[in-house]
Amino acid sequence: MIKGSCLCGDIQFATEATPQGPSMCHCSQCRKQSGGIWSSAYVKQTDLEISGAVRWYESSPTAKRGSCARCGSFLFWQAHNEDTISFALGAIDGSSGLKIEKHIFVRHKADFYEIADGVPQRD
Repeated sequence: MIKGSCLCGDIQFATEATPQGPSMCHCSQCRKQSGGIWSSAYVKQTDLEISGAVRWYESSPTAKRGSCARCGSFLFWQAHNEDTISFALGAIDGSSGLKIEKHIFVRHKADFYEIADGVPQRD
């Protein structure tokens, strides 16, 4: 069981499913919303229990982002045409047992850091 929460605790989430695709996103939207690289993994939407009022933001024609209205924690990303939902690895309470499998949108990464972990990178 993986459990997580926002900074203030108003939103909590949990899943018994094995999260897929642990990645670090370097796109400009994730950088602006999180203040840096956003790490996430995904499960089927039906496998993620969420309690609390998520504020959804339509960040593009293809996806929305979920955050806490009170503390602003960026917790979820969901494509409109998929049955999965990504959740922030940084919001997990305790250990996850997950390992980052890839870096995505690296062509948009900021210039103030290097990716030097040897994990595959995708433009």
